[in-house]
Amino acid sequence: MKTVEKAMKGMDFIKGEVYKEFAQSDADEIWKNATDKLEKIMADHANLPKGVAAHTDRAIFPSAAIYLSMKEKDADKAFEVMRVAMKNRSEQSGASLARTAKFPGFTRFFLAMWGPVARKSFGEASGFKNVFYPKKKGEFCMDITQCPYHTYLTELGCPEINKLFCDNDIYSYGNIPGLEFIRTKTIGNGDELCDFRLRLK
Repeated sequence: MKTVEKAMKGMDFIKGEVYKEFAQSDADEIWKNATDKLEKIMADHANLPKGVAAHTDRAIFPSAAIYLSMKEKDADKAFEVMRVAMKNRSEQSGASLARTAKFPGFTRFFLAMWGPVARKSFGEASGFKNVFYPKKKGEFCMDITQCPYHTYLTELGCPEINKLFCDNDIYSYGNIPGLEFIRTKTIGNGDELCDFRLRLK
């Protein structure tokens, strides 16, 4: 139960939007139901590899539990609450990166670290399948051909919020000075893969 409480605490950025858009009694019920749903989901997936669980337990499962609980009250409002909350948080992250990028050398350092980070956090041990392209100066390129966000959100019956996780990347990496983020397709939007490119301008 402690892990469930920790996961729900990590969703406070969504909780604020839930209580903003729903009456307090409804919001209270949504949050309780989401906690109960999450406890069951996590119990049903208790033996996931550590790398996969890093994504499921902190992001995928609690987001699905909250969304599904809101959806029982108002499906349209549920999606919009998730969209706004996730966009706001990712824009804050992106603004922080943009400020840090003003320091000399940060943009090149950020680009250089993406290879090791992607292989560790978005590799097969974390439930992804990728194509990593040969290293080129001033550029990082990979395709994701299998994604645990798509896998588990589809399994839980809410594949429609997959695209919101894809959009997070745009808000997080799309406005870093001196760096271009390029993506033309995503699995969350029904494409066969996610192409992910970072390139020095």
